[in-house]
Amino acid sequence: MSGPGISVVICAYTEDRWEDILAAVSSVRAQSRPALETLLVVDHNETLRERLAKEYKESSGDAVVRVLANAGPRGLSAGRNTGIAAARGEVVAFLDDDAVAERDWLRHFAEAYGDPRVMAVGGRTVPVWASGRRPDWFPEEFDWVVGCTYRGLPRGRVRVRNVLGGNASFRRSAFDAAGGFATGIGRDGDKRPLGCEETELCIRLSRARPDAVLLIDDRAVIHHRVPEIREHFRYFRTRTYAEGLSKALVARSVGAEKGLESERRYATRVLPAGVARGLRDALLARPGGAGRAGAIVAGVLTAAGGYVVGSVRARRGGTTFRVPAVEVAARE
Repeated sequence: MSGPGISVVICAYTEDRWEDILAAVSSVRAQSRPALETLLVVDHNETLRERLAKEYKESSGDAVVRVLANAGPRGLSAGRNTGIAAARGEVVAFLDDDAVAERDWLRHFAEAYGDPRVMAVGGRTVPVWASGRRPDWFPEEFDWVVGCTYRGLPRGRVRVRNVLGGNASFRRSAFDAAGGFATGIGRDGDKRPLGCEETELCIRLSRARPDAVLLIDDRAVIHHRVPEIREHFRYFRTRTYAEGLSKALVARSVGAEKGLESERRYATRVLPAGVARGLRDALLARPGGAGRAGAIVAGVLTAAGGYVVGSVRARRGGTTFRVPAVEVAARE
């Protein structure tokens, strides 16, 4: 097998996703380019850890699955850092525990790392709606609300400011240069659905390594399950508000110029075009047009409100986060 060895990290926290976790691991095992290993990192749930350890006790060869406990504080960032520290591959890829990867997912990642300047590669995440179809009112411009690739991202294999964490990979040396995922930004399983930890890391990486190339290749596809509760406007509003809070933390860490660079284009070009499409569809009596236009406006306003609140809290010192150094495992 040519190219870098790839370790895949899947972070899990609840037995409610048992079947999803098994499906995620199966999709990694079925890759056309085998992973070096799959690391299942369990977030402070000993019952789940023991159950998964028993499930994968006999794994070996290209199908090896290692089950680990999150060695840091509760949350996705610390879980990912635990996986990075234990990974043996030259590249570390991340897959959500409620997603399945297409067969050539890792092959497309590996191809991009033929360029030694490439430090990170992300892919395209497609929503799988619990109801069987996208809600009429839900705008594609806001698919990031449910952890998926949204309208407005460039197509093909292109340079980007940051990859999206549920479908991403990093060269091991990226963590040597920039440290790990910051704790205190992303999800912790109990609080608001915060995010942006991968954005903050990617900006920090670009500062530490100005020559670094970060890519998205939309051929590296995963399918991400969207539970029924996330198909409702209440979750949409909660998630967009939390995104504003998260963006304020990122801006505090890396500065507003870099922290909001992509968001300015998104807000001034992508979203107005989405509102226009929604209104046009409404005039043509197409289902959901007015709802999509209204959801875009509501999403902007709630995200802006979260950003203001988050900025005030940051200035008052009410919110903190930490960027850990990550000691990676020695290669075998």
